[in-house]
Amino acid sequence: METPENEQFRDSIGTINTEGKRAWVYPKKPWGRLYDYRKWVSYGLLLFLFSSPFIKINGNQFLMFNILERRFNVFGFPFWPQDFHLFVIIMIIGVVFITLFTVAFGRIFCGWICPQTIFMEMVFRRIEYWIDGDRGAQIRLDKAPWNAEKIRKRVLKWFVFFLISFLIANIFLAYFIGSDRLIQYVVDGPASHLSTLISLLIFTGVFYFIFAWFREQVCIIVCPYGRLQGALLDTKSIVVAYDHKRGEGQNGRAKFRKKEDRSALGKGDCIDCNQCVQVCPTGIDIRNGTQLECVNCTACIDICNHMMEKVDLPKGLIRYASEDNIEKKAKFKFNNRLKGYTAVLTILIGVLTGMLFLRNDVEATVLRLPGQLYERKADNIISNVYTFKVVNKTVEDIADMHFELLSHKGKIELVTHKNFTVKAQDIAEGTLFIEINAAALDKDKTKLNIGVYQHDKLIETTQANFLGPRSYN
Repeated sequence: METPENEQFRDSIGTINTEGKRAWVYPKKPWGRLYDYRKWVSYGLLLFLFSSPFIKINGNQFLMFNILERRFNVFGFPFWPQDFHLFVIIMIIGVVFITLFTVAFGRIFCGWICPQTIFMEMVFRRIEYWIDGDRGAQIRLDKAPWNAEKIRKRVLKWFVFFLISFLIANIFLAYFIGSDRLIQYVVDGPASHLSTLISLLIFTGVFYFIFAWFREQVCIIVCPYGRLQGALLDTKSIVVAYDHKRGEGQNGRAKFRKKEDRSALGKGDCIDCNQCVQVCPTGIDIRNGTQLECVNCTACIDICNHMMEKVDLPKGLIRYASEDNIEKKAKFKFNNRLKGYTAVLTILIGVLTGMLFLRNDVEATVLRLPGQLYERKADNIISNVYTFKVVNKTVEDIADMHFELLSHKGKIELVTHKNFTVKAQDIAEGTLFIEINAAALDKDKTKLNIGVYQHDKLIETTQANFLGPRSYN
């Protein structure tokens, strides 16, 4: 069966030509009310991205994801390896939150919030417009021979792209290792940290490759979210949509002619100007319906509204709407599916809030030294040797700390000294002995409750196993 011409979009993605090669996208420079809103949102998010590593709350970096040392800061709240379950819940909440918005409003995250879109459309693409010109000028420049003008523009653009990629790589490094350490590396000079510099240049190359060449292919090929939306969207989801009922009419779209009665001729409101295709950053025709490549950037909405104004037709031919809204004029409803996602999100937020309130500022671990048996001492005393680790999650030093047995009579002796101090956001480690009279033990393995005290105040409890002889006769 032969595929109709207007159905060919279903056979391939918009950035592949008939020969199976990449079709380079030259989007027309967008402008309009929604584009202005997107610019303000993007610049605000960029300001947030570039400033967050350098903002401190109670001495903690506002956002930090130090994977190697397993230390994370979220909104100034420090998370240690012992808090990893909290960090996982935060990530799950983020996924459910994005899923909820996708079900309700389609791929709005991609068009308005995604870092890939923001950097591509609001930084690199705008620089390209400034150096190479708009769509037509870019096409002519690419086809032109390598003359002085083309070399000058290409070298300038590639150099600026590299500088911005290097800056982005540094900012991401500040999120991973901390802004203080990054600044120290800069002060020390690159020769003192060659391995870090090499890693930085590798990430710079990755960012440069993505934004200078790979571009929209990230959204189409690499990002799984585009495919995920196919499973999440339904006829009630609000997306950037073409009103085919109004645009096609009875006899389809047609070019605009002055002083004609389009409704009497059965023509739709779409004047087939092709502006929505030219302005699309992923090279699709929104009139073919919701497609995997569409990132909901709203550029087609702005340009279509402008064209409708020019021909004195109502705006909104392309708009935020659901399929049910276009087909049945149905309004948006908070349906059971959305209620279900909202309920899950609410429960997760409640669980996280409760865990945060129950989270201790100090966490202690006491473990028997591997491979060591118990020791029998004078006066029927049994001794076990342990290692301990105390984590101070606060921004202040905790001094005069010691351990006491809560469940049994006995004593705890540290190897080095009686009391110890844990520095702010640091870990204290050491070795201790626990001694208990054998008469107090009724089996060979006994679980002990141990209290961690600051002065005379109990601030944390932990447990450890105590080994003793099987028989005490």
